[in-house]
Amino acid sequence: MIQTKTQQEIAHLHDCGRRLAEMLHALKDVCEVGLPVSELNDKVDDLIPEEDDPAFYQYQPTGAVRPYPDKVCVSINDTIVHGIASENDDVLQGGDVVTIDSGLVHKDLITDSAVSFVVGESNKKKDGLLTTCRNALHAGIKQAQPGNHVGDISAAIEETVGNDYAIYQQLVGHGVGYEVHEDPTVPNFGTAGTGPELPVGTVIAIEPMIGCGGADIIHGEDGYTYRTADGSLSAHFEHTVAVTEDGPQIVTELP
Repeated sequence: MIQTKTQQEIAHLHDCGRRLAEMLHALKDVCEVGLPVSELNDKVDDLIPEEDDPAFYQYQPTGAVRPYPDKVCVSINDTIVHGIASENDDVLQGGDVVTIDSGLVHKDLITDSAVSFVVGESNKKKDGLLTTCRNALHAGIKQAQPGNHVGDISAAIEETVGNDYAIYQQLVGHGVGYEVHEDPTVPNFGTAGTGPELPVGTVIAIEPMIGCGGADIIHGEDGYTYRTADGSLSAHFEHTVAVTEDGPQIVTELP
C-alpha cells in the first residue's frame, strides 16, 4: 500500500534531497583518474551534515544476507548497482563509467538519488548511454502526475530507452520516505494505465538502469553487487519525486 506524505513532510524531503544532491555532486567532483575507489566511501563522513544520517549504512533489505556495509554505492562500468566501495581495491581509470548512489535521512525522512558520469574523457558510445538513461529518467518523472498509474512512468521510460539499450527488468524503482524501500514498485518497463494509481503525496524513487549489451545480469557473491552478464557498460540515474497537486516535484536536485 502506498504511504502518502503530508505537505510538511514533502517540504522536509526537499531539504533532505537538496543535502543529498550536494553530497553526490561533491563526490562526483573528487572522482579523478587514480583515486582509490574505497576512498569515496570514506569521504562521505565529511559531507553529511551532523544532524543527518546515511540511509544505506547497515541497512538490510529483505532477503539480503548481511547489512549493507557502506554509506554510498559506487558502481563502475559493468557493475550496474550496489557496488561496495570499501571492498573495491581498484583505482579509477580514465574513461570509467561511474555511478554514485546514496540515500540520506533528515528529520526521520529518507531520500534516494543516483548519478552516472565518465571519469576523464568520454566517447560517443558512453555519451549516448548516459544521455539516454538521463532522458528516460525525466520522461518517467513527467508521468508522475496525480491520478496517473505506475505503468505510465514505466512505459515512458521504456519508450525513451528504445531498442538500442537493455533494461534490467529485475532492478526497479520504489516508494521511499519513511523507509528506504516502500510501495509501490516502479519498473522501468510496462504498459501505460496499469499498476497502482498515484495519489497526491506519493513519493517514489524513479531510477532507470540501462546498458549497452544484453539484459541478463549477475548477482555478486558479496550479496549486493549486480553486474551485466556480458561485461557491457551500464548507467543509472535516479531522483526522489513527490506527486503533488501541481504535478511531479523532484526533491533530490540542486536549486
